[in-house]
Amino acid sequence: MTIINSTAYISHESQIMDETMSANVILGCVMALVIILFTISSMARYYIKFTLFIVMSLIFATAPMPLMLIKPFDPRNALIPAFFLRCFARILGLRWKVRGLENVDNSRGAVVLLNHQSSLDLYALAIIWPLMSRCTVVSKRSLQYLVPFGTATWLWGTVFIDRGAKSARDALNKQVDAIKNEKRKLLLFPEGTRHSGDRLLPFRKGAFHVAMDAGAPIQPVVISKYHYLDGKRHKFGSGEFIVSFLPMIETEGLTKDDIVSLVDKTQLSMQEEFTKISMETLERRNRIKAD
Repeated sequence: MTIINSTAYISHESQIMDETMSANVILGCVMALVIILFTISSMARYYIKFTLFIVMSLIFATAPMPLMLIKPFDPRNALIPAFFLRCFARILGLRWKVRGLENVDNSRGAVVLLNHQSSLDLYALAIIWPLMSRCTVVSKRSLQYLVPFGTATWLWGTVFIDRGAKSARDALNKQVDAIKNEKRKLLLFPEGTRHSGDRLLPFRKGAFHVAMDAGAPIQPVVISKYHYLDGKRHKFGSGEFIVSFLPMIETEGLTKDDIVSLVDKTQLSMQEEFTKISMETLERRNRIKAD
């Protein structure tokens, strides 16, 4: 009986080892295939890098959630995810430069406007977050339901709105007091949607109304064009981008009659900076390729 049991045990252990070895072989083959495709195919590289971006962003955002519960809705809850996002951005081959920090005034609230190119703008936010105190992002409501990522963004104070609805205006109006009394920085994408063109889309007026109601300045922040990213041709390479903080535009003393000129002034300054720094990164990219 003992010999039979021992034989059965050895046979079971051998079967487990064989199954483990088979699984390792399959995993190794899959990894080798992924590496080969990543090396030789720009389309495969595009999808692999975007998959890694999504998966790692989810992990970085949600892993610190127990710590966020200590002080929910505190903008500082995003500092840990932002740190790991910056680290992973370098692994993906992204580099950046920050300019205009002398234009950042953390002693007062402001409405911060950024141009919107891609979901990769999350990396730009990760760079901005530790540089500007008390940041709050305004995002579309659908993001809130992407559990658990939406839950994490909710815990670091993201303001969710239904675009075009009265509830969106009400939500933004509530931020007026936060800007005034808590010196919050309200981050918005005034174009309202992502695009990868050379011209910024027309700005929506909601952010400007908030700034004027709060008597707060507008802080334009411009992110250069992602020359390493081409969604139409499915290319996601390595490269550099610039985050540029422009001088604040004061709104105190302005009336609703001034809003059109305020929008035009802001968009013009951001467009000029976008064109300038995008050309700079493109020229540097071309020089590197030529070398």
